[in-house]
Amino acid sequence: MRILVINSGSSSLKYQLINMEENKVLAKGLCDRIGVGNSFLKHTKAGNDTVVLDKDMYNHKVAIREVINVLTDKKYGVISSMDDITAVGHRVVHGGEKFKQSVIINESVMKTIRECIELAPLHNPANITGIEACREVMPDKPMVAVFDTAFHQTMPKHAYLYAIPYEAYEKYSIRKYGFHGTSHMYVSQRAAAMLNRPISELKLISCHLGNGASICAVKGGQSVETSMGFTPLAGLAMGTRSGDIDPAVVLYLMQKEQMSIDKINEYLNKKSGVLGISGVSSDFRDIETAADSGNDRAKLATDIFCYRVKKYIGEYAAVMGGVDAVIFTAGIGENNSLVRAQILKDLEYMGIKVDEEKNKLRGMEIDISTDDAKVRTLVIPTNEELAIARETIRLVKN
Repeated sequence: MRILVINSGSSSLKYQLINMEENKVLAKGLCDRIGVGNSFLKHTKAGNDTVVLDKDMYNHKVAIREVINVLTDKKYGVISSMDDITAVGHRVVHGGEKFKQSVIINESVMKTIRECIELAPLHNPANITGIEACREVMPDKPMVAVFDTAFHQTMPKHAYLYAIPYEAYEKYSIRKYGFHGTSHMYVSQRAAAMLNRPISELKLISCHLGNGASICAVKGGQSVETSMGFTPLAGLAMGTRSGDIDPAVVLYLMQKEQMSIDKINEYLNKKSGVLGISGVSSDFRDIETAADSGNDRAKLATDIFCYRVKKYIGEYAAVMGGVDAVIFTAGIGENNSLVRAQILKDLEYMGIKVDEEKNKLRGMEIDISTDDAKVRTLVIPTNEELAIARETIRLVKN
């Protein structure tokens, strides 16, 4: 079975074609600058170099046709025709409270995804565009929506509600939703396999640390708490996002700087986080270089990031009544050994002990704990596309 995984943006479309019998990516790529001119398709066939093809893609429907063309191309392709594709899995950012799990897409599902646009105005419209384009080009293929928010729908009410008048939740669905759910789900399942224990018995803390970052408490295979909230702005200090902040600061800044709603939104989402603190970059590689060169603000940005991750680890261990393993994933979590070491420093009292040599390894699935550690520390590269493909297969088979 071959599953095509689609992650659609407003002017881009990422894809992977996965052979599910072998869990192997046959080809992957990116359609970029869709509808804005000078569009191109970047395509990588497994075992081959990446090629960049100039394509006139004036909308997503054309982009999907180009994806099918390159996948079936005699030189660059990996399948003989579109008939070789079993189904299509779509990443959808926000499912609100409507979707507690992945679903096969039909008209009713599409209507409900559209109703969630106001909760994710930057992401859901693009996801919908990608789905509609695929349905036009491949009308006979079953399609599945996999939601970033669905994994967190198991959080208890006392965890996801804010302490504002209850009517705000009833009228506007204002609550914590959480994000990166597909990643947290995937790595927690891999952790159970690595520990050779049923996930139903485990208490896990998943740290998805990239330019966007979130922590998730996974108890018995279910999300019971997570750091992102109503939007992905909450929680950790991230690449360009502020993370948790006293709400009065927003009002104060708007008054002092005469900021509009749009300006304060840009300020908190695009100009804050480690970029705002360091004044250098949102990329931890640049920040690390600057800190090594004596830039105190760059070092401070790293300290703030690591401190907040450490706080959440302690908080979530308390929420679950203990922890069996801490998981690091995503770009920073998988590759930055210095950040991992700083986060875990002084957590020996929890039973966390890390082997310094193992921690130097990067980008691979490994237990970096010492042999006598009571709480395991795992590095697990995330694979959201494979998780989406697995969800797609599960639903299509059923």
